[in-house]
Amino acid sequence: MTRSALLVLADGRFPAGAHAHSGGAEAAVKAGRLGDAADLEAFCRGRLHTTGLTTAALAAAAALGADPHALDEAADARTPSPALRAAARRLGRQMMRAARATWPSRELDRLAAAFPRGAHQPAVLGTAARAAGLGPEDAAHCVAYETVSGPATAAVRLLGLDPFRATAVLARLAPAMDEVAARAAERAAVALREGLDALPAASAPLLDLTAEQHAAWPVRLFAS
Repeated sequence: MTRSALLVLADGRFPAGAHAHSGGAEAAVKAGRLGDAADLEAFCRGRLHTTGLTTAALAAAAALGADPHALDEAADARTPSPALRAAARRLGRQMMRAARATWPSRELDRLAAAFPRGAHQPAVLGTAARAAGLGPEDAAHCVAYETVSGPATAAVRLLGLDPFRATAVLARLAPAMDEVAARAAERAAVALREGLDALPAASAPLLDLTAEQHAAWPVRLFAS
């Protein structure tokens, strides 16, 4: 493992397509639930401990070498919104392109061949982490950071929010990100022994509902 590989994978400039997605922030802004830095912190904290934990555990399981078809089924079962499932596969395709160019590996090649229309993004991220020599908690850290940094970046664009205040929100969430990454990696290890049903299935129904509404908007700034 190299620390630099973790930084490359977690870097917002890694060309994996996440910059085009708001993580539900755009819909929350339109609904009036996200209007300032305090709202952003609450939104990100809730997202981190629900869908963030679930997605981080999926990525950690992939980094441990979980069966990709079983993992894909587990991801589908934990993503009730068709719009979010489609977004996860689009992000998975883009992540796959970036990962294969950066860390060529047979595992990534096999995953790409098995899911020509795109595997779920956390499965690809976890496999990319494995190809880069990283471990399950590293993969979970990448997901935890992306879970909150995406909405924070979107809020700057959507609200004209002071970027220094948005960054301060991320800094305050750092202990929670560490906690979620550790829990996700622990649950992934259990799931490899006991079956993938042991993976977390924490949900955020409001994010699912607003994702469906957002997908139907004729004009929007972000893809999801």
